[in-house]
Formats: sequence, structure tokens, C-alpha cells
Amino acid sequence: MLILWSIIVVVPMLWTLMTSFKTTREIFASPFSLPAEWNFDNYVSAWTEYDIGGMFLNTVLVVGSALIIVMVLGAMCAYVLARFTFPGSKAIYYLMLAGLTFPIFLAIVPLFFILRNMGLLNTLPGLTLTYVAFALPFTVFFLFAFFKGLPDEIQEAAYVDGAGEWRTFFQVMLPMAKPGMASVAIFNFLGLWNQFLLPIALNTDKSKYVLSQGMASFASSAGYAVNFGALFAAVIITITPVLIVYVIFQRQLQGSVSQGTMK
Repeated sequence: MLILWSIIVVVPMLWTLMTSFKTTREIFASPFSLPAEWNFDNYVSAWTEYDIGGMFLNTVLVVGSALIIVMVLGAMCAYVLARFTFPGSKAIYYLMLAGLTFPIFLAIVPLFFILRNMGLLNTLPGLTLTYVAFALPFTVFFLFAFFKGLPDEIQEAAYVDGAGEWRTFFQVMLPMAKPGMASVAIFNFLGLWNQFLLPIALNTDKSKYVLSQGMASFASSAGYAVNFGALFAAVIITITPVLIVYVIFQRQLQGSVSQGTMK
């Protein structure tokens, strides 16, 4: 079963990679044969002529900034909710959970007017803040269990050694939640990198397109006259960062899943 699943995933990716080196005529003439000549013209065309390079930079800026902000805020919020009891703490936690169940398309119209009134519509900072709000409930929900399961004795030992709340969090408790941080960072990265609905609705300035909406515009702009070789090259450029991040952090992801299973 695992071999069948691997074939279903790997074969389309290898075919896409192989096709990215073909011309459009070769793709239609012999879609499953090797390219007559392996060249990178499609990648150059996709990067420069179709501005995939600019969209790639926009995506890195938006997703990178949103990921840093949401990881810091999410970890701090989850730590406080998990380790301290104060009036309204449970209400805040359940509101975070409710945010996970709220359909994103119902928030598009309010978000549009909020960003427009703030002067952030069609801007990368506006899209970054929206991504943060989108990913924060899941981050808090995911990290809550990790901070809740940490031993009280370690936190008390930090207090005895004279550490304040901030130092206890950043130097003692946060490093202990590293497996959970790595896992939720990967999930957030994948979710934000592939986000499509939010940029389509809130970022209509073509110079500020991110990769997901740029790919849709690229594929639909010229119909059958589109350069399919460059399109497949753009697909490879789009998915490569996702694969690199997964390969780098797969050990942390497997470790956190194992810990969750043992609990």
C-alpha cells in the first residue's frame, strides 16, 4: 500500500519535472517521452518573462514574515493559556478553537473592508497580517498541548534560580517545545505558501502577486497559446521550497508525531 501511495505521489512529480525541460510542441507530440534536449530555457522564461521571480520574492516576504510573527505570538499565547490560570483564560482558548471552525470565505468581505479602511488593501503588509490572523488559532491549538505537558518542576526550578517570566519562557520552556514548534512551523509554511483564496480576494495589484495567484493568472491568461514548458517550470519553482523545507525538518516532524502518539 505504501509503495502504491509513493508511486501515485512520485510519478506525477517526476513527469512534471521532465516536462519542464520540453517545448510546448514536444509536450503535445510526445507527452511521456524524454525531452529531445535538456535545457533551462523554460526556467529562464518563467523567471523573467512571466515574472515568476518577482512573485517568488513576494511570496517569500509575505510567508516568511507571517511565519515568524505567528510562531512568536502563537507560542507566547499558547504558553500563557497552558501554564497560567486567570479570569477569561478558558474563554480565550475556546475562542481560538472557534477560529479553527470558521469558514475562511465568510471572512473575506469583513477582511476586505478592514484592510481597505486601514489602507492595507493590495499591499504585502496587509496580506502578511491576514496570514498571521489565519494561522494563529491553529498554532495556539497545536502548541497548547506541548506547553501543558511540560513538567512544572522545571518551571519552578527556573523561578528558584532567579529567572523572570520572560527568561523562563524564552530560555527554558520554549526550547523544550522545539519538536512542536518545528511541526507547526512546517504545517503553517505549507498552508500559507499554498494559500490561494486570501491573495485572490485581498491582493489584486499584479505587481504584488504571490505565486499561487500568479500561477493561476499564468495558466489562464493565454488559453491554449500559453507556453506550457514555462508553465511546468513555474510549477517546479513553486513546489521546490516546500520540498526543501520538508526534507530539512522531517525528523522534527516525525519526532513530534511520535510524541503525540505516545501521549
